[in-house]
Amino acid sequence: MKEIILVRHAKSDWGTEFLKDVDRHLNERGYRDAYFLSKWYNETKHKPDLILSSTGIRALSTALLFARTMELEMKNFQLEKKIYEASVETLLSIITKQNDSKKTIMLFGHNPSITNLCNKLSDDLFFDDIPTCGIISYSFNVEKWSEVSSKKGKLNYYQFPKDFKIKD
Repeated sequence: MKEIILVRHAKSDWGTEFLKDVDRHLNERGYRDAYFLSKWYNETKHKPDLILSSTGIRALSTALLFARTMELEMKNFQLEKKIYEASVETLLSIITKQNDSKKTIMLFGHNPSITNLCNKLSDDLFFDDIPTCGIISYSFNVEKWSEVSSKKGKLNYYQFPKDFKIKD
């Protein structure tokens, strides 16, 4: 059994016009949501074997907050440049090439690819738009990551900041 947990980065700051998109950081709400959801995750779910994060600053910041909250060893944290602006096919390729010794992988990325990947992995629930700091988990009844494929995932859970009525 394999589990993939997809996390869209928390809310980013659009206030600095000279920044490249990849360098946009989290805004106040983004930090608040990431702190809250990482604490929720740590208290209710199991620690992933590996975190894969986009090199986009907003995704990386979100992933690092989760890793720190979970006290995840940094040997189990990897940056993956291809996640930034990835197609669904690229994300699926990244997932299917992971080491089979890892049972649970948490991937931090961006929309629209996170939403599109969710809709490709399973028919259990269609998502119009995964919100910032949204967490979605799928299980696959496989032994190898290379066996993960379209529509074979079973939705375990999803959690969004609005479910906790976190106010701006």
